[in-house]
Amino acid sequence: MAHELKERERLPKWMKMKMPKGESYSKVKNLVNTNGLHTICTSGNCPNIGECWNRGTATFMILGNICTRKCKFCAVPNGKPLPPDENEPEKLAETIRIMGVKHAVITSVDRDDLDDQGAGIWARTITEVKRMNPETRIEVLIPDFRGKTELIQQVIDAGPDVISHNLETTERLTPFVRFASKYRRSLEVLQYVAANFKVAKSGIMLGLGESHEEILQTMDDLLAAGVKVMTIGQYLAPTTRHMPVVEYIQPEKFVEYRNIGIRKGFKFVESSPLVRSSYRAEEHVNA
Repeated sequence: MAHELKERERLPKWMKMKMPKGESYSKVKNLVNTNGLHTICTSGNCPNIGECWNRGTATFMILGNICTRKCKFCAVPNGKPLPPDENEPEKLAETIRIMGVKHAVITSVDRDDLDDQGAGIWARTITEVKRMNPETRIEVLIPDFRGKTELIQQVIDAGPDVISHNLETTERLTPFVRFASKYRRSLEVLQYVAANFKVAKSGIMLGLGESHEEILQTMDDLLAAGVKVMTIGQYLAPTTRHMPVVEYIQPEKFVEYRNIGIRKGFKFVESSPLVRSSYRAEEHVNA
């Protein structure tokens, strides 16, 4: 614990998080606490929780909280998951209704233990959220489904507004950062989404040891796949047992990457140290 506290103290000043505030934030926080609701915003200690909740955006994780993969950057526990909760689609739809969420971002753990990789629950969840909350926009941050297009198509057919799948890092670093995931397979997932859906989105983390040239190549790879929206944020190690931060990237560099990305052809590039996948997600529906 002392070591982890020491690590936190070394954070540069631009990584310091502001205390969330605002009338909408306070209202949503009260609803979450009173009803015992679960959001990634709170469990993941998201630095943008105040801004997102004030905008009516919240992020939720389905298919349990144990992942079948062991990525070195991720705080989600890995191991043998419990069977899926067949009532989860209805429960999440009700949670979103109670919270009054305008833009719901839904993600999940990887479920390599299931024949359909969880695609069935994914599709039912989107359908149920839409049925119970017809005015709510839905962004889904999906796993790679082992690249099986018939499973990706189930998600597409359910009709979300944005489909996102994160590359997380550059091609060279992928084998060291993402367990059982492949850079080219993720690009194929995004290419399939872009060809068969309206908005494809992806994101990467900086500070893992990538070079400037590798970041630009990753942008080009995403654009070639048809991705319209890109997020770029600073990697922060969840604990000392995770992959260490190689470098804290200066805020000015994030601005530079945003400008480069827009010039290259992305419709939206959210790029700053504290950006996470769902940051300003409600705007990306219009990409």
